[in-house]
Amino acid sequence: MVEIRPFRAIRYDEDKVESIDKVITQPYDKIAEDLQTEYYAKSEFNFCRLILPKEKNRYEMAAGRLDAWLQAGALFKDKEPAFYVYYQDFEVLGKKFTRKGFISATELHPFKEKIVLPHEKTHAGPKIDRLNMLRATQKNLEPGFLLYSDPKSVSIDIFDSVTKEEPLYEAVDEYGVHNKIWKLSEPENIATVKNILQDQQIVIADGHHRYETAVSYRDEMREEHPDWKEEDAFNWRMTFMVPVEDTGLVVLPGHRLLLKHKVTDEHMEKIREYFSVEEMDISDADDFLEKHKGKIAFMMYDGKDAYGVLLENMGSLDELLPGEYSDDYKELDVVVLRDIIFEHIMGAEELAIDETIAYERWADDAIERVKEGKATVAFLVNATRPEQVLRVAKNGERMPEKSTDFYPKANSGFTVMDIEDGEKL
Repeated sequence: MVEIRPFRAIRYDEDKVESIDKVITQPYDKIAEDLQTEYYAKSEFNFCRLILPKEKNRYEMAAGRLDAWLQAGALFKDKEPAFYVYYQDFEVLGKKFTRKGFISATELHPFKEKIVLPHEKTHAGPKIDRLNMLRATQKNLEPGFLLYSDPKSVSIDIFDSVTKEEPLYEAVDEYGVHNKIWKLSEPENIATVKNILQDQQIVIADGHHRYETAVSYRDEMREEHPDWKEEDAFNWRMTFMVPVEDTGLVVLPGHRLLLKHKVTDEHMEKIREYFSVEEMDISDADDFLEKHKGKIAFMMYDGKDAYGVLLENMGSLDELLPGEYSDDYKELDVVVLRDIIFEHIMGAEELAIDETIAYERWADDAIERVKEGKATVAFLVNATRPEQVLRVAKNGERMPEKSTDFYPKANSGFTVMDIEDGEKL
């Protein structure tokens, strides 16, 4: 059973920080050193100074700054709990979208309970870093990003009604994404939204490391406080929730680049045993992939030749794909690409990021890297669809790395959730 609750957000007083545009940021794991420097220059209150301080003792610095900003009034805590409706207007691939969701406190559940589900694998390093940050600040500084189902758009109708009011915040980020936040505090509407989710399994779209870190921190706090209660805030996680049916829920492809392996004539012969292969011009890649959206199709480019690769008969792979795979998992382009072409045909197993494989969001960038000799071959793919993410996660399966790229990222800095000892929800 999914339990969500309103919470009292810690948030910026825009009168004290000059402009909300100057303090919001991308998530911490998307902030490279040059962007970190740019954020620092924007404002003494830029949120990067909390989630990714430059200083060596960054956890202590984050905690100290947070306290100082609260004392100075740059940050304050809402007096009454609420959900926070969050809309993002953006343009990508020549089309305009609005992604609609809300920020809530969501009860934490380890993955084994099969209430909150992952869809990809995680690594230890980022979890250790974020756990140290949680211990120091005792705050959810950034929201996770989760998917739920609302086929009748009941929640979106409620959110749309709130957006007729003046937003709490309105800001444009460095990618031109127009962000707007409203407060949803009407008890009847809160109850309706809670009811939509209560019998569901929900799926992590982005922020797996931060979710697992929050569970670890919860367990530590429970051990320290054996008389803990469900309403203790450390049992909950601040999350950005979006219905999987939302037309603004955009997933971009993760194009694959092999950095050392080459496609030989022998490999091409084997590929033709299972796939229909058409020699094409690389400039036709977008048209080929669009035409075969919903099928298993790739565009392959080695700097000289380009080929459209299409699977005509799924049954031809039955003996090659593990029997424990669900049909939903077998029908993922990235799974067929990994298991059949990379591993079975090319013998390219255990590919390591930035050593033998790389990923690109934009097809033009992938093509350019091959042309420049920075990769040996590019495999351009269609994006995984949101409903596929939901189905595969509910089957208990995890997708290959970089199978999804939900765009845009939820900006950090609009809301913070207090989870210190004694805070209740």
